[in-house]
Amino acid sequence: MFGKRIKLFNLLGFEVRVEGSWLIIAGLIVWSLAAGLFPYLYPYLSPETYWLMGAAGAVGLFLSIIFHEFCHSLVARRFAMPIKGITLFIFGGVAEMADEPPTARAEFYMAVAGPLSSIFMAGVFYLLYLWGKKGGWPVPVIGVTGYLAWINGLLAGFNLLPAFPLDGGRILRSLLWWSKNNLRWATRISSGIGAAFGILFIVLGVLQILRGNFIGGLWWSLIGMFLRGAAQMSYQQLVMRKALEGEPVSRFMNPHPVTVAPSLTVKELVEDYIYKYHFKMFPVMEGEQVLGYITTRQVKEVPREEWERETVGHLAAPCSSENTITPDTDAVQALARMNQSGSSRLLVIDQGRLKGIVTLKDLLNFISLKVELEE
Repeated sequence: MFGKRIKLFNLLGFEVRVEGSWLIIAGLIVWSLAAGLFPYLYPYLSPETYWLMGAAGAVGLFLSIIFHEFCHSLVARRFAMPIKGITLFIFGGVAEMADEPPTARAEFYMAVAGPLSSIFMAGVFYLLYLWGKKGGWPVPVIGVTGYLAWINGLLAGFNLLPAFPLDGGRILRSLLWWSKNNLRWATRISSGIGAAFGILFIVLGVLQILRGNFIGGLWWSLIGMFLRGAAQMSYQQLVMRKALEGEPVSRFMNPHPVTVAPSLTVKELVEDYIYKYHFKMFPVMEGEQVLGYITTRQVKEVPREEWERETVGHLAAPCSSENTITPDTDAVQALARMNQSGSSRLLVIDQGRLKGIVTLKDLLNFISLKVELEE
């Protein structure tokens, strides 16, 4: 879902990160406020003042979104739900859950915390706005507080739409889950509604474009595409987790992987192993000892003229918790580890001994068969 992320700071144990796309939206927000909204609402101020108001409004929105996601994270912690961090991206922010909520009650409280936090922020900024108008505060300060009251109210209202995975969609899913005690059914219904809202936003966006509002229509269309994709992906991820839940890695691993010696040259590796077996990763072994592994990606970084001199042992990446797993580990954890590391293969190691290799392809083939037979 996310590209490259930059860590900003830690907030009570939660890591706050920003994705590169947020920098784009931050710039657009500052520009739209400084060149559009504030000059329209408060004419006769200097251009420098409008740009300062735009920057202040963008920072206020930035902090409001963090507060919104932070409230989600606090409630998740209260119900022992692991949160990987808070990430700001082009469509706002998200508290990244490592797994589904344990109960419908936990989902409801976690979901409702977000809109309530935005309503609270809207109220705080609105009171500041009224206080400022009554107390004769400078116009730029009044303008920014008024904008932040409005945008937080809009954020609360948008998130309350029953479109999964928005907060309103999660509230709907929790109620459906509670009514039938069936998370998969509840997710299928709520994600279907979320996808329908996505299509509706895309249609509204196209109509706006046809009416001449290109920028507004483009944003509606992008939000619709994101919402539809996120809804569908959320259901697919749940299906995958449920299909693999309780299944040990040993069920899917190849117990007889092809291994290579550290003394092998890159040229020998390519010609005698990669082109022969068509694998993208090979464990590097010296006797019974696992030295690490080598992938086609590592080979690609070696200049071709050095293939006859460079050895596999020199290039081998060491084993770590990111690229290894034990045979009795739940396959759901293997899938999560592949997702976190960006690798489609893991070495299966037990007490320092290589037991096999598990691949994403093996997991997906099993999921496909299980869903086909049990749907």
